[in-house]
Amino acid sequence: MLKDLLSRWPVYRQMTEGGDGTGPEAMSDATRNLLPKHYGADIARSVCPYCAVGCGQLVFHKNNQLISIEGDPESPISRGRLCPKGADSFELLTHPGRELKVKYRRPYSKVWEALDLETAMDMIADRVWEVREASFQENKDGESLMQTLAMAHLGGATLDIEENYLIKKLFTGGLGMVCLSNQARI
Repeated sequence: MLKDLLSRWPVYRQMTEGGDGTGPEAMSDATRNLLPKHYGADIARSVCPYCAVGCGQLVFHKNNQLISIEGDPESPISRGRLCPKGADSFELLTHPGRELKVKYRRPYSKVWEALDLETAMDMIADRVWEVREASFQENKDGESLMQTLAMAHLGGATLDIEENYLIKKLFTGGLGMVCLSNQARI
């Protein structure tokens, strides 16, 4: 009975069976039967959206539920490693305190109000068009300008080359903006 009790103790098993305390001698019945949290899940390969590096991610999902996001060891860029932002992707998507509405503070107000995305996007589009209409210069001293200096765009590092191309075409050609830059360049 004492020997049976001792044989369940990892230190005793390590002394009698050898090992360095990290193998089977350190396992209990509970740890022997553990499975990875993403066992049986489907895997989707993705790219981390939080900067321009493009680290590979493995997104584990099962029954339309996100289970885990981890670094992709086959990624030639990150080789399975993620920075703190990338490593926290799962929490950023699933945290119960995540904001799901756009927060807006009206001029001179002391409180924030929640807006749905469509309302916020309409407000932005209206304001961009109003500024363009009020400040657009077609000609100056006989020269064709077709520009506005009243607006600028600062792109984020998560934008890929195709998105930057479309932004440049829309903002310079369509809206006449001449002040464009990108945070990835800084």
